[in-house]
Amino acid sequence: MLALILITPFGLALSNRQPLAATTSVRNKVSPDLAQKIKRSQGPARTKVIVQFNQNPSGDLDSLVTNLGGRTTRKLSHLRIRVLDLPLNAIEALAARSDVRFVSPDRPARAYGHLETTTGASAVRTETSSVLDGLSGELITATTVFDGNGVGIAIVDSGIDTQHTAFKNDLGFSRVTTSQDFTGENRTDDPYGHGTHVASIAAGNDQIASGAYTGIAPGANLINLRILDSQGAGTTSSLLAALDWVLTFRALHNIRVVNLSVGTSAVDSYLNDPICQAVRRVTDAGVVVVAAAGNNGRSANGEKIYGQIHAPGNEPSAITVGAANTFGTDVRNEDIVTTYSSRGPTRSFWTDGSDVRHYDNLIKPDIVAPGNKIVGAAASNNSLLAAHPELDAGVSTWPTHRMMYLSGSSMATPIAAGTAALLLQANSNLSPSLIKALLMYTAQPLSGMNMLEQGAGQLNVNGALTLARLVRTDLSSSTTLGEPLLTGDVPAQQSTISGGTFFWGRGIILNRAYAMNIELITKYQEVYAHGFLLGDGVGEASNDQAINPTCFTTGVMLGSNVLISSGETLNDGVIFLSLSLLLGDGLMLSDGLLVGDGILVGDGIMVGDGVMVGDGVMVGDGVMVGDSSLGSLFGDSTSCMH
Repeated sequence: MLALILITPFGLALSNRQPLAATTSVRNKVSPDLAQKIKRSQGPARTKVIVQFNQNPSGDLDSLVTNLGGRTTRKLSHLRIRVLDLPLNAIEALAARSDVRFVSPDRPARAYGHLETTTGASAVRTETSSVLDGLSGELITATTVFDGNGVGIAIVDSGIDTQHTAFKNDLGFSRVTTSQDFTGENRTDDPYGHGTHVASIAAGNDQIASGAYTGIAPGANLINLRILDSQGAGTTSSLLAALDWVLTFRALHNIRVVNLSVGTSAVDSYLNDPICQAVRRVTDAGVVVVAAAGNNGRSANGEKIYGQIHAPGNEPSAITVGAANTFGTDVRNEDIVTTYSSRGPTRSFWTDGSDVRHYDNLIKPDIVAPGNKIVGAAASNNSLLAAHPELDAGVSTWPTHRMMYLSGSSMATPIAAGTAALLLQANSNLSPSLIKALLMYTAQPLSGMNMLEQGAGQLNVNGALTLARLVRTDLSSSTTLGEPLLTGDVPAQQSTISGGTFFWGRGIILNRAYAMNIELITKYQEVYAHGFLLGDGVGEASNDQAINPTCFTTGVMLGSNVLISSGETLNDGVIFLSLSLLLGDGLMLSDGLLVGDGILVGDGIMVGDGVMVGDGVMVGDGVMVGDSSLGSLFGDSTSCMH
């Protein structure tokens, strides 16, 4: 995954969508790492900062910035963000403005680095049905191909080699409908090589090697948003500019999915982190955002590391994806989470007026997908392959047919993004939260892996698409809690892939909790509405959680422990740690604590990261890597609202 740089209750005492009371002072409106930089500065040092506003800033801002010796480099109106170049000693004066919400540094952004068969996509690619001809009265056989046709997937990465055969349609034209550069290099191709590989996993066609390396949604359109430069490096401001562009042009290009195989260190709580806030706005606009978990799952000494989910993977509205190892086989019964895939809980934090840190401690990733030694398109003359020729997959010597290996959560993420495109083709009315629920409910829990490693389990395209095709297409704001969700009978809640049958996990992750019950797919839940998050349905106190009965039907039940899975359902297995340890603002989980079989770290500390290549050799050191104060339990709450 590349390096780059939000949860919501429902009308409780403290809403996670609102700025924290603790951030109202100047000191607490400045990110901790930026505050340290200011403290250490000497002389006329300058830096680039991301400034978030509570509303669009007033007209005197420009003159203030000039008077402070600064300049504006980007205005992102949809996100209410300005990117400024300022003297370090002027930042606190800017933060003192009442309309300034939070100031953080322009952190560096980098990349994190047999699909059809092992994910089950090929088994549900086509659907044959009989349609009654209104004129003749005869039954006519109709075939629907689920390939993401017409759905736009935005690839926010290092560019796409649009000349590669993997991106052609049946007529030979490119499915990359537009390309934009946010790096300043004035090019949209892919000299680094990461973005082309990622794009082909999501939507590569079947025209190479007899279709052996077909992507998940080979009929989808691709929107190429380049934020990583020729060396695979980028900035938070470039990523924000790309997301602001998505909000502006999503309707024109039918952008329904955004793939972020990029990230940055998760220092600030998702409530304050600018990328997390931007992802929330994109999700609220009805666009599914899929983010890489990161590749910081092990230390240089081979120890398991917990707490290294990167931003925006720490954002509750994002579908955060970790990497699984399929060992190159299509069967799934021996798959595991890779050693390098970043584990939860999220350790981004906010600081109160007494300088006490309050950690987000969300269960992440949400799911895992194959990410080890994945074959994808190789951009022409890309630097990753030039530096590591052993990555050549040996598929072809033709530049437009060349394929390469890469590993990492970057490769797992577009599998989920392509799956979201298939689900939206099947039912365009699905909300981001409902798509997330379908992916988790149908996932396969991997035996021996705990929830902080795999979330709900390994992505199951077969099951998710089967279920999506049964979901009602008339869901709207007037649909009430408990109405039927499906148009037909409940499927068997199991999938058969490559001769092996497994049960779905039949549960979903809810921030610092998880829920089970068949009512999650048989009855409409209020948290499936557009603009809602799944976690909106859970109330929390310092050591307890409860379902909000106005958001979930009465049959939905919460679990009480993070489990090491038995490989059956989400709630089967051995206790790993109590969910109560994730509550109380994280004060019970300390950095450096031994957690079961590993070490918990925090504060966005990097332990080495990058695109994984070959058998785990690291290239570079990148991956871009929040919830908040806890509300009271529901009591007499009568509505499900943010």
